Amino acid sequence: MTVSDLKPIHVIGGGLAGSEAAWQIASAGVPVILHEMRRPGVRTDAHHTDGLAELVCSNSFRSDDWEHNAVGLLHAEMRELGSIIMSSAHDHQVPAGGALAVDRDGFSQKVTARLEAHPLVTVVREELTGLPPEDWDNVIIATGPLTSPSLAEAILGLTGEEELSFFDAIAPIVHAESIDFDIAWRQSRYDKEGPGGDAAAYVNCPMNKEQYDAFIEALITGPKAEFKEWENVPYFDGCLPIEVMAERGRETLRHGPMKPVGLTNPRDPLVKAHAIVQLRQDNALGTLFNIVGFQTKLKHGAQADVFRMIPGLQNAQFARLGGLHRNTYLNSPRLLDRQMRLKAMPRLRFAGQVTGVEGYVESAATGLLAGRLAAAERLGHPLDAPAAHTAIGALVEHITGGHMAGSKFQPMNINYGLLPPLEAPKVDEAGVKIPLKERGRAKKRLMSIRALNDLKAWRDAA
Repeated sequence: MTVSDLKPIHVIGGGLAGSEAAWQIASAGVPVILHEMRRPGVRTDAHHTDGLAELVCSNSFRSDDWEHNAVGLLHAEMRELGSIIMSSAHDHQVPAGGALAVDRDGFSQKVTARLEAHPLVTVVREELTGLPPEDWDNVIIATGPLTSPSLAEAILGLTGEEELSFFDAIAPIVHAESIDFDIAWRQSRYDKEGPGGDAAAYVNCPMNKEQYDAFIEALITGPKAEFKEWENVPYFDGCLPIEVMAERGRETLRHGPMKPVGLTNPRDPLVKAHAIVQLRQDNALGTLFNIVGFQTKLKHGAQADVFRMIPGLQNAQFARLGGLHRNTYLNSPRLLDRQMRLKAMPRLRFAGQVTGVEGYVESAATGLLAGRLAAAERLGHPLDAPAAHTAIGALVEHITGGHMAGSKFQPMNINYGLLPPLEAPKVDEAGVKIPLKERGRAKKRLMSIRALNDLKAWRDAA
């Protein structure tokens, strides 16, 4: 089969995910049509140019340390797979210590020029106002958080979901291994068993009155994030930011998410805590726990300081910090298969933030995988997603079912808590004992090595 015999794959959306998907498809020898609504005179509320892969919020792709940082690992995996986003970022890198930061304009111009110059890529400047035409039999939708209302409504009509675009209230998530169980304990309120018979489904962190009062003061006085004008964020009583509840009365939280009733500290059963913070398991692996009811608009730097005031979380390592913002994403665990296709209409594949990943790198990574999966399907040799031991595979696992069954699916950045864990090594390659405080880093390195080895094996077998 020659290239001229192949029907093109259509990619909708020219952000990082869509640009990466189009590049991967063309690199596989398959023609691709990239549809982007932005053109001269037509922008979105968040974009300022009509360039492809425009970075609208930050010029940093975060840490580039592949051995000890999960996003750095994701960088490395994407480089192994010929990512246009990673190579263009390298070409326009600016000094940022251990982070990968870029000149935003130069980066976008580079991606745009490379895609427009590729003989198998056609860039069409138009807005899709409904579902793709039926004769488009292989489509990737990568429209991001600003998916046009008409397309969002069309997708909703297929899924049976009640909403697609809404305001997402996110509570912080901590790595389970960083919780201090010399202070915290496991118990459900009134020892009530859950659906699986577990009467100890929550982790409980107790506070005395002095600790509670100091915590409330820090919540009220901490710096808050401001919303963009176009977000027009409303508050609902069911998802009020924790600091807004605190501002309504200093005792409010003790009668809400921090109520101490029905719980007994096994280390001091005769003393009742003044308040208790609860955490609930957040993923099927049991490596991540979210702080229940702690959605917040505190700035990220302040969040870590304030939430480490909670006894038992003084050394907490955060997989994700909290937030409240406009978002658009699918209930992917219910709606998408492992090929990232819509179960109700398999000719549609999704990538980027609309799938339920957070971050530029994560969005681009899902675009990379979606592009490879779509191209393999078009060439007649379908490809499975990488194993969950890889960073890319772990993201796919998260968005297609790795969260806790029965809980609300929420977006996630890549973090080591999404990968199957390894036991922390006690000695290094030379047999020298690793100090206890260094074993966490050593474990991350082993997980990264495992991930890259598996990713390379997947690539070579494709």
